[in-house]
Amino acid sequence: MRVSILKKSPSVYSCNVYYVRGNWNAIDDVNTLIDVGTDGFILNEIREMSSTGVGKRKVEQIIITHEHFDHFGGLKYIKELYNPKVIAFKMLPGVDTNAYEGMKIRVGDSEGVIMHAPGHSNDSILVYVESEATLFAGDTPLNINSPGGTYQSSYVEVLKRLTHLNIKKVFTGHDPPFVANVSDMIENTLKNVLKSKII
Repeated sequence: MRVSILKKSPSVYSCNVYYVRGNWNAIDDVNTLIDVGTDGFILNEIREMSSTGVGKRKVEQIIITHEHFDHFGGLKYIKELYNPKVIAFKMLPGVDTNAYEGMKIRVGDSEGVIMHAPGHSNDSILVYVESEATLFAGDTPLNINSPGGTYQSSYVEVLKRLTHLNIKKVFTGHDPPFVANVSDMIENTLKNVLKSKII
């Protein structure tokens, strides 16, 4: 699985967009975008990137981690050009398929699973690729360094589940990827959240 972090416009607030392809550009790989950003800024970079062979679309699938505009606003531009299958937890305009807890999905050349992760938003999802020990986290906060604030009990349950998974790399909605001591980071986040107000 190859993950490319696409460039963001210097003038428009947007999220991180991840372009996921297989390691060998095989015909059965599923070229996937995780989120699409605010506008169509990523299109030029996608056009220039190598992807699987003749007749294969540069973008075959899009996974929207949640409905906030900086993650979802650019969908119409990608959809018009590549007509990919679009998956999200909510049936937003342009979405083809509802994601659900435990949904299995091919991402590049790997198998991923969708996790519903309410907390940042009620429709937030994560994509966990076990074979790569990789988590695409959207805006779900996983690096909380001190107690305080208020959190939903459903978010606590998500954190508890994540502590039992083999995660070595986290691709986030806005931060650089977390690639060191990820398990310790998630466990520390859970401890700090449990010392905070839970509703």
